[in-house]
Amino acid sequence: MTSLTPLLDKIASPADTRALSVADLKQLAAEVRAETIGAVSVTGGHLGAGLGVVELTVALHHVFETPKDILIWDVGHQAYPHKILTGRRDRIKTLRQGGGLSGFTKRAESEYDPFGAAHAATSISAALGFCAARDAKGDDNR
Repeated sequence: MTSLTPLLDKIASPADTRALSVADLKQLAAEVRAETIGAVSVTGGHLGAGLGVVELTVALHHVFETPKDILIWDVGHQAYPHKILTGRRDRIKTLRQGGGLSGFTKRAESEYDPFGAAHAATSISAALGFCAARDAKGDDNR
């Protein structure tokens, strides 16, 4: 049987997106969108927030060197596509279930989740704190 997500099947981490062409990135976004819809149809959850940032998520992980470069989501529900691309695809259908993936970003869950975002308006102050810490340490990440 032919996979419905042949490109996504090859993505184990965001680093795998960095060699992709623009055409491949568009296909990857379509496959991540389908995977997100499939997961939320099983577990329930906030579908719109994740669907609204699929292309953005693919682009950010393609351009930035996450997790060295810190990616902070303002609304945790936006992170469903992010979870799929950051090594948690195999568990995405456990989203919001007992013992499963969190519905939000969660530091204990992945090195790609540097901040436990829940609902809006905490990201700017968190990002400022990460930048201040980076500058104090003399690091050069973005």
